[in-house]
Amino acid sequence: MCSVDDSVTALPNEESGERRQWFVLCDMKPVHAKLPAYKLLAMRGIVCFTPMHERVFTQGGKRRRELVPVVQDLLFARSTLSVLSPIIEATPTLRYRFVRNYHNRHMTVPDEEMERFMRAVNTADSPRYYRPDEITPTMLGRTVRIVGGPLDGYEGRLLKLRGTRTRRLLVELPNLLSVGVDVSPEYVEVV
Repeated sequence: MCSVDDSVTALPNEESGERRQWFVLCDMKPVHAKLPAYKLLAMRGIVCFTPMHERVFTQGGKRRRELVPVVQDLLFARSTLSVLSPIIEATPTLRYRFVRNYHNRHMTVPDEEMERFMRAVNTADSPRYYRPDEITPTMLGRTVRIVGGPLDGYEGRLLKLRGTRTRRLLVELPNLLSVGVDVSPEYVEVV
């Protein structure tokens, strides 16, 4: 069973009803599986999101680029329990993530947070992903608001990275994953 901190929003089974929400799932298939869970769920009409990045592989003496998940076992699916549960039961390598210290509480992410995160990832040319344990207090800069551009209205902290002149805004899914996206200095307003 996969679990993380209990500060991630979660709903017990009886409260979830038939409301569609973003469930956090574990995909235990190997990196080069022919049908990873995000493709399987998409084929069944379920909206999925898994942060991807490009990796170079050598196969048969030829180098090729391929998009692979940033975190192999992390997947988000927007659906209902009644639709997802039969698929998960039929797929031994796919599991729900549960909130730590709560029996049978499925981990979910609020729609607004998930939409905000996906928008930031999709507008960035080269997003940089961070696990929660990779972000130290010394990396966090000023709190800013973005005024204009594709991330208009976003608020967050700037990342302070040694040796870089670019400004990166940190967009988080608490206790799961964070992404640093480049922002133009003219759009940055200190809060």
